Amino acid sequence: MAETSLTAEPGKQEIVISRVFDAPRDLVFKACTDPELISQWWGPKTFTTTVEQMNVRPGGVWRVVQRDAEGNDYAFFGVYHEVKPPERIVDTFEYEAMPGHVLLETETFEDLGGGRTKMTDHLVFQSVEDRDGMLQSGSQEEMIGPMERLAELLENMKAQKPAAPAR
Repeated sequence: MAETSLTAEPGKQEIVISRVFDAPRDLVFKACTDPELISQWWGPKTFTTTVEQMNVRPGGVWRVVQRDAEGNDYAFFGVYHEVKPPERIVDTFEYEAMPGHVLLETETFEDLGGGRTKMTDHLVFQSVEDRDGMLQSGSQEEMIGPMERLAELLENMKAQKPAAPAR
């Protein structure tokens, strides 16, 4: 099974997360842009994720709310700057409880052939302190865990995909 890599070099304002999925690029892109699918893999496994808004186009807004078992809500939002299906998404990401700490996220979807796709999520923070604070808050698991669930979802989606009609 593929592993998710997370790179956070000391003193830099960025985190790079990447993983190779055993799924075609259009399917991976769809799983990252369809609100019904995102709610199945995005965020911590023990939370319920609701996509309240998702207008996947340049200038479009997204908002996702996660709820833990105690009923606490955690909301995130951003604005899409570039959407180039099925290759690239550029958006902002902000945690509502910490206003003003915005990061720029660039997701790329590389077709590796043979029905495999490399997804790279490049996060650029406003400062090294913001980046380090996110890592120290335990969010590393919150970044890697969803990639595992995305891989499971993609496997299920592939299994449900109807066969091509016989000729």
